Amino acid sequence: MRKPKLVISSGAGISAESGISTFRDAGGLWENYPVMEVCSADGYRRNPKLVHEFYNARRKDMVGKEPNDAHKILAELEKDFDVYVITQNVDNLHERAGSTQILHLHGELMKIRSVVDPNYVEALDMEHLETTPDTKGENGHPMRPHIVFFQEPVPNMELAAEWVYEADIFVVIGTSLNVYPAAGLINFVREGIPIYYIDPKPAENVILPPQITVIKATATEGMRKLKEILLKNYK
Repeated sequence: MRKPKLVISSGAGISAESGISTFRDAGGLWENYPVMEVCSADGYRRNPKLVHEFYNARRKDMVGKEPNDAHKILAELEKDFDVYVITQNVDNLHERAGSTQILHLHGELMKIRSVVDPNYVEALDMEHLETTPDTKGENGHPMRPHIVFFQEPVPNMELAAEWVYEADIFVVIGTSLNVYPAAGLINFVREGIPIYYIDPKPAENVILPPQITVIKATATEGMRKLKEILLKNYK
């Protein structure tokens, strides 16, 4: 018998409970630099050294951070569901928790890619967290953070939309539903497919589909509640 396809859209709220800082925590600034200076294509062209320093700091911020119960429950659900995780987060906490089918919309912090060939990607490890504009890949290419900067297209959106359209159950967790294009994924859910939205402060200025169930809770608390619902009604 086929397992139900459970598609998750996760945002910063799920990682925040593991202590991963977000831009909102910093008021949109990083050491007095506007986010567009360190996270945009124009910013990278103007000052690549600063952008590398920013992502070096983000990697160091991940040291010692561990997946929380929300990440772990998602991984555990693979026993009974065909789980696909679409995440706006650039950390690797979903992977470390044990989830196996993950699509990173905005890139991956622990990877770098060629400035010349965007398809050439290398993984970093915890002993090699720092890069500079002079960092070269094994192929000799200059390397940049494997991050989708503001002003760049989101290359995985088409595949993400396909996953959502094929979902038997769709879950939104830890995101405001205001960050596009990711927020638009909910529009690809087929009519009648159940949707669950987990957030301690659910969006109030968004028109939600009629089949949505809002769980007003943190990511960890909400995932505990959702696991009970899923195992009771869909297993």
